[in-house]
Amino acid sequence: MDNTATDLDHTRLNRVEEMLASGTLRQAARLLNALQPAEIAHLLESLPRTEREILWELVEDKDGEALIHLPEEIQADLLSRMELAEILSATEALDLDDLADLIQQLPDTVTRELLDSLDLQRRNRLEAVLGYPEDTAGGLMNTDTVTVRPEVTLDAVLRYLRRLGDRVPADTDALIVVNRDDRYLGMLSLARLVSADPADSVAEVMTADSKPLPADWPAREVANRFERHDLVSAAVVDADGKLLGRITVDDVLDVIREEGEHQFMGRAGLSEEEDMFAPVLISARRRTIWLGINLLTALLASWVIGQFEDTISKMVALAVLMPIVASMGGIAGSQTLTLAIRGIALGQLSSKNARWLVTKELAVGTINGVIWAIVVGAVAGTWFQSMDIAWLIAAAIIINLLFAALTGAVLPLFLKRVGIDPALAGGVLLTTVTDVVGFLAFLGLATIFLL
Repeated sequence: MDNTATDLDHTRLNRVEEMLASGTLRQAARLLNALQPAEIAHLLESLPRTEREILWELVEDKDGEALIHLPEEIQADLLSRMELAEILSATEALDLDDLADLIQQLPDTVTRELLDSLDLQRRNRLEAVLGYPEDTAGGLMNTDTVTVRPEVTLDAVLRYLRRLGDRVPADTDALIVVNRDDRYLGMLSLARLVSADPADSVAEVMTADSKPLPADWPAREVANRFERHDLVSAAVVDADGKLLGRITVDDVLDVIREEGEHQFMGRAGLSEEEDMFAPVLISARRRTIWLGINLLTALLASWVIGQFEDTISKMVALAVLMPIVASMGGIAGSQTLTLAIRGIALGQLSSKNARWLVTKELAVGTINGVIWAIVVGAVAGTWFQSMDIAWLIAAAIIINLLFAALTGAVLPLFLKRVGIDPALAGGVLLTTVTDVVGFLAFLGLATIFLL
């Protein structure tokens, strides 16, 4: 987000907080209901729970578009405070893919009521979307599509679109061409539709090489396809090639944003759905798990240090310099780890090309290890007036940086293979390796050569 947009958000948030504090709710309601749904959602997410609830009550007609822009935790909290009639009104105009995401936050009784309120066609389409995991192409798709047959003329298609009028789905950049069995054949862009000879048939001007997306494709693969091919929309088909729906670029942007948030929050062991203003006990319970895991890894590092208690007691300089060794390894390893996780996320890194990455990172680790070993060794030698200390810490830094590079490149692939999210667990495990190896190398070499 640019600075101008950020400043506007801050200004708007401050104004709303002042209005709520002074009790001028009517003014707050006017400001709130003049905003776009995404802006309303941003305001709600930026307020503590008590103020958030007050503000939500000021939203006219309980706009479902605002709800879908909120994290799932906040969605569930606000929905639990709404009457059934309000929920039905809020969700009435939502696209089916958005409704499918929202309905999963509702109690079973409310879900049944919502499904019963839909007409048969819309209910069947919604159930089709709900039949797929939300992180797949089928879970992302919207079943509202405009389809045409290859044998009809463009003039007939234009007349058909005029009859549809406002019922043409939003973000329609192309029509989907299917046969009589609803099997996907290709895409007819609106640009080609309005520029070609009206007497031409759809088959003559459609794009047949536009590949559809299998319904079971992971959302990440869908995002990669959109990025690589600059797509605005894409058809979704089942295993038999039968059309199920379409995915538009706005859905893909949500996937990219969520993936980015997941990577960022995962470094701290947090979920991308974490509510900044969640109750204290809930936040504490979530974070204590990773604090416990970190404690175990810290105890392991401390145990390694404890094995060299005699060495440290005889040479106090070792205790002073130990954090340098661990820190250098941790930073170097995190650089490689981040690169590897990004490669996995983009589909660029696999077990087949991992050897090349490992070789390259070991070479980088060697070069940086030698450079910084010389620098740190010179500083330590001058500081403690000891060449032995200088050579010792230089060797430990080289060893730790090499292990850090190796671990940072291999660990994400290993975690992915065993079904653990590298973004969530990679940082903790990497720190453990660099700490243990760093301390073991530094103190072990000191024990062997200096005592």
